Amino acid sequence: MPSSSSSSTPAQDPTLLLPERRLDARHAVALCVGMVVGAGIFKTSPMVAQALAGDQALYLAWAFGGLLSFIGALCFAELAAAFPDPGGDYHFLRRAYGHPLGFLFAWSRFAVIHTGSMALLAFVFGDYLAQVVDLSPWLGPYASALLAAGLIVLLTGLNLLGVQVGLGTQLGLMLVVLAGLLALGLGAGSEVLAGHAPLTPLAVADPARQDWGMALVFVFLAYGGWSDAATLSAEMRDPQRGIVRALLLGLGLVMGLYLLANWAYLRVLGLDGLAYSEAPAAQLMRACFGRPGELLMVGVVTLTALSVMNAILIAGPRTTYAAARDLAAELKLGQWNHRRGTPTAAVLATSGVALALVGFGTLTRGGFATMVDYLSPVYWFFMTLSALALMVLRRREPDAPRPFRVPLYPWLPLAFAASSAYVLWSSLVYVKAGAVVGVGVLLLGALLMWPLRRRAG
Repeated sequence: MPSSSSSSTPAQDPTLLLPERRLDARHAVALCVGMVVGAGIFKTSPMVAQALAGDQALYLAWAFGGLLSFIGALCFAELAAAFPDPGGDYHFLRRAYGHPLGFLFAWSRFAVIHTGSMALLAFVFGDYLAQVVDLSPWLGPYASALLAAGLIVLLTGLNLLGVQVGLGTQLGLMLVVLAGLLALGLGAGSEVLAGHAPLTPLAVADPARQDWGMALVFVFLAYGGWSDAATLSAEMRDPQRGIVRALLLGLGLVMGLYLLANWAYLRVLGLDGLAYSEAPAAQLMRACFGRPGELLMVGVVTLTALSVMNAILIAGPRTTYAAARDLAAELKLGQWNHRRGTPTAAVLATSGVALALVGFGTLTRGGFATMVDYLSPVYWFFMTLSALALMVLRRREPDAPRPFRVPLYPWLPLAFAASSAYVLWSSLVYVKAGAVVGVGVLLLGALLMWPLRRRAG
């Protein structure tokens, strides 16, 4: 005869589903840096330089972006410590605003954020590889786009075959990109010691180049990933001080690396040289170390883009699969292929949308910039809601245990919500084609949500 406690199985006991507190500050710092630093820094700096008129403004933009990212990470750290869940911001949004908004966020990850990020990184890969491999005689002006599409197809095939980059390899690739950033600083330092002037001036007399909103859109893109890093608070051994120390050290290190990279770009290329470069890191290394340096940096950037895209293609379709499964069991996206060990339909759908976005970026002739326009409004819409969710849940669930609380409440959450809303407005103010399509895709998800929820009910 079963005992009275047998009704509480491990699958039913919610406390057994919570992550274990195993991380100390050193582990969390390493993971934080690995989650934030990616291929974006090798491509976003030119867009920031195009929006600003001098080197001091550029440094200030990157420092300000790091500071606001730290404030945002503190907000996410409180949410993750109070409501630990592998779903991260999806769980916070659904808890604060209900299931419909949770579904809309899952849709945005599938149709805009994850797939837009894949296309964006694919363009980084294509632009840098096209810098050293001249395919224009065969592919014409579409060389970068075709290389981008080819990488998506290759990674999709590998994932469907069950070939996935392991955690150790991901860590190794993170060390590669950190070495690449330090190499940029080394190259610029050698130019300064040799007495070489930048290729172009460090400032321009152009009053139109004071677009701080657009500059911050690209700065925050490069800092993206801290929202995932903040969820580590649920696994910290010291839940009160550990996450603050880890975020401060981790994001401080990232900010230092980003300022070093931009200093290197400016000291070698100058402001306009940076602003109008398709592959600034490769161009810098060629100026400092010749063709071998350029090839080395292209290898670093392409490996980084491949690594991050592969991680998205592993995690993204699984989120889509889980959301579709919860919504309606008969949906194809909610089915798991046990033979391959992957959500095959979700993987194919994710890569299909990413390929369509590469085509869209090619048609607009914006490539990387079009993908930033496409995903930024949607991303910052949900980021603003996440910042406000902290205040909603403090009011709605005041008795929930909160091992960590944001200091200076409510001013820091309000400051981050206001800055997120400002970047959202900045990403919409010029109403470029990418932003229009991104918002339209989000609205399509809202229209699809109601009949699908009725079927699920």
